[in-house]
Formats: sequence, C-alpha cells, structure tokens
Amino acid sequence: MRNATSKIGFVQVALLALMVGAQSVSARPDGGDTREPPPAAVDWQSLVLRATGSGAPDVNALNPTQARFGAEKHARADALQLLMTQVRGVQINASKSVGDAMAASEDVRAKVESILRGYKVTAKRYYSDMGVELDVEIPLPPLSDLFATAPPPPDPTQAPAKPKSTGVIVDARKLKVVPALEARLLDESGQILYGVESLTADSRKTAGVASYFHSVDQARQDPRVADRPLVIRAAKAQGSDLILGSDERKKLAESPSLLAGGRVIILID
Repeated sequence: MRNATSKIGFVQVALLALMVGAQSVSARPDGGDTREPPPAAVDWQSLVLRATGSGAPDVNALNPTQARFGAEKHARADALQLLMTQVRGVQINASKSVGDAMAASEDVRAKVESILRGYKVTAKRYYSDMGVELDVEIPLPPLSDLFATAPPPPDPTQAPAKPKSTGVIVDARKLKVVPALEARLLDESGQILYGVESLTADSRKTAGVASYFHSVDQARQDPRVADRPLVIRAAKAQGSDLILGSDERKKLAESPSLLAGGRVIILID
C-alpha cells in the first residue's frame, strides 16, 4: 500500500508540475481555476460550428504522460458529443434542422457524425487540477453540401462574363431572418435566383451558400465579398428565404460567377 500510495503521489505531483508550466493556466485566489466559457456554438460569419470539450486525467495512469493523454482523450470525446448535440439545432432551412434530417435517416446521421469527427482542435488548455480543455471547430459548408441536390452541369456554350463586382451583400436588416445552411434568394413569384444548387461542386464543400454579418463595414472586410461588393436590399423574408424586387433581381443577374462561387453575405440585425 505504501508503494502504491507513493506512486500515485508521484504521478500527481509530477503532473501538477507539468501543468503549471503549460499554457493558459489560471487560478483564483482560493486556488481554484478560472475557465473561460465556451464560445457560441455557431459562428455564422465564419461558417463554423464550435465546441469546448473537457477531460479529467486518468487516475490509474502510471506516469504523467499517460495521465495527460487520458485527459485529452476524454476531452476529445466530450467535444465530439457536444458537436453532435449542437449540430442538431443548426437550420438547413427555416422549416428543417440538421436534427430533423438525422432523426429521419440513420444514413444521414452516420454521415453527419463522420463530418464532425473531422473537427479541428484550435486551442488546448491545461489546468492545475490536472484537467484539460480543447476548443474544436468544424466548417459548416460540408454539412450544407450533404443536404444539397447536385448542381446542374455548366452550359459549355456560355463563357462566364467577367463580373463588375467582387461579391454580393444582401441587406436583410429589419427583416426577421433565420440563419441557415441553405439560404435562398427568390424573386416575387417564388423563382429561385440563388441557393445551394447555384454553387459549383467545389464551392458547396468549401464556401457554403452565405455568411451572416451585422454591418456593411464588417462585411466589406471579409474576403468572401472583397472590396467592391454589389449591395442589394431584400424586400421580404420568409424564414431563411429572402425575396428580391425586380430591380434587385436585375442587378443580381449580372454576376452569375459570383453566385457560383458562393461570394454572398447576408446582413441581419
């Protein structure tokens, strides 16, 4: 018992020393840890889903390295579980969420989980209580691509015109807009002017349909629309769909290559 107790004590002391020298250790005056709350689940500007997983060390580990490895393993599993929970609330459109699609199909559920398993670790934090936290994120475009129908093949007889603008900003402020993976721009008759099917296969996987910002100044600084965006105003909103008037529709029709590349930002309150 004495040897076993000594071994556990050695691991705890050694691991504590390791953690104190690691990054982002923060303590309250009473000796506890101060941990930043996890960020919002969905960043509609960057089109990423984020989570923060927490893990406790393996108390049965034989050395500090094993103990820390166990804590990180637990944190990774916790992060994946949180992503799975959070992704259910992400809207595909105004009437259907990712959770609805997962509940309707085991195949969809498996594909969503496969996408989430590819998350990227953006930060690690080690604490004096020997716990570990991992910030992780997953891009949303692969999810929108999962739920999209295949885009029509390009017309080989039509050479793409060089766009006059570098992107499209749709001003939907003061309208009740539901941010979604598959936002659409419609005309007043309901015809689809822009949506996920408008994108090229590559753009669906990498760019997604649109980002959401709160101001023109913010949007103009984003490389998605660059420095010379076309700014148009939505007349109405129907959930995640935006209705454009005839004049705005004509402006939008002048830049098909921008739409194919997903170079669209939607302004919301």
